[in-house]
Amino acid sequence: MAERLLKNISTRGLKNAVKGSEYRREAAISYAILIIGFIVLQAGAAAGMIGHNLQGQFVPICCYISLAVSLNLVVGISGELSLGHAGFMAVGAFSGILMSRIMGFHMSFEPAIIITSMLFAAFMAAVAGFIIGIPILGLRGDYLAIVTLAFGEIIRNIMNVLYFGLDDGKLRFAFNHTIDGLDNNERIITGAIGATGTKTMASFTWGLLLCLFTVFVVLNIKNSKQGRAIMSIRDNRIAAESIGLDVRKYKLMAFVISAALAGMAGCLFGLNYSTLVPLKFNFNTSVLILVFVVLGGVGNIWGGIIAAAVLTILPETFRQFADYRMLTYAVVLILVMIFTYNPAINARVKSVVNKIKIKKPGGKDKKTGKEAA
Repeated sequence: MAERLLKNISTRGLKNAVKGSEYRREAAISYAILIIGFIVLQAGAAAGMIGHNLQGQFVPICCYISLAVSLNLVVGISGELSLGHAGFMAVGAFSGILMSRIMGFHMSFEPAIIITSMLFAAFMAAVAGFIIGIPILGLRGDYLAIVTLAFGEIIRNIMNVLYFGLDDGKLRFAFNHTIDGLDNNERIITGAIGATGTKTMASFTWGLLLCLFTVFVVLNIKNSKQGRAIMSIRDNRIAAESIGLDVRKYKLMAFVISAALAGMAGCLFGLNYSTLVPLKFNFNTSVLILVFVVLGGVGNIWGGIIAAAVLTILPETFRQFADYRMLTYAVVLILVMIFTYNPAINARVKSVVNKIKIKKPGGKDKKTGKEAA
């Protein structure tokens, strides 16, 4: 029995482990997409070919890319369905705004403020992920999805009753009631009204750096010893446990790192708006992030990057259709899913590609070893 289980994990878990060449290829494609996209969009904005509405989506696009890549760590690599990613985004957004306002009271060097705020947001989101992950990661499948959805809604509702303000540089806090004696410019977070008066420090360059960092972290985890252990647990949990892998530890590791990266994305997202309400981080946002992951291919990093960028730009592109733009958006989603996951269509595309594929001149035939004519 043990021999059969070991053989099973060796043929399934190790078969899906990321090899060095595959890692370099996936990393090169992901980084190239991000850098080329950044250059093209910046050039288009400078040339006046991109409108102001779409330029305003540059930072959210980067945030959604980071969120899609980080969620892929849980959904694609770990193999668990999480619907609470917007909750960790909310923790990062409001904790990052809070830190930026506190630091802005004492200094004016924006890069230091942004970096410190993002690190603090990552820490707070990681703590929230750790607290939530301990009791729920024993669940699997639909049960885990429902519980993570519930925790995401709990986080959002907690944000609705939190009040923070600065009184002569000192932080004041209240729960479920307003803070008296503070002017509007001294209030940071005001319950359901959200964070107001935030200095917008986020930029497209910071968004690119966030995306590059997120892709770097996720790809290196995927290619590490821990990543191979996580993927083997995903492929066969019983076989992984039989060789001594701590399933809960590795799943919690992926969950916490994903939450921390979501917190950093939420921080940059919050610093892009002068006013941000907790309602922005509802169930629909979690589903939207999951759509990015599924549409780009579960476990596919660069696919998630493309899906997040395209699906964020599409609503702005279809704005001219007014009331029909969301219907058009839904139709595009359905068509893309059909053409992406239909086996018959995929087989037909592969056959066409093989037919038009041209042999390299001077190459060698794989069967005979002779040089091709």
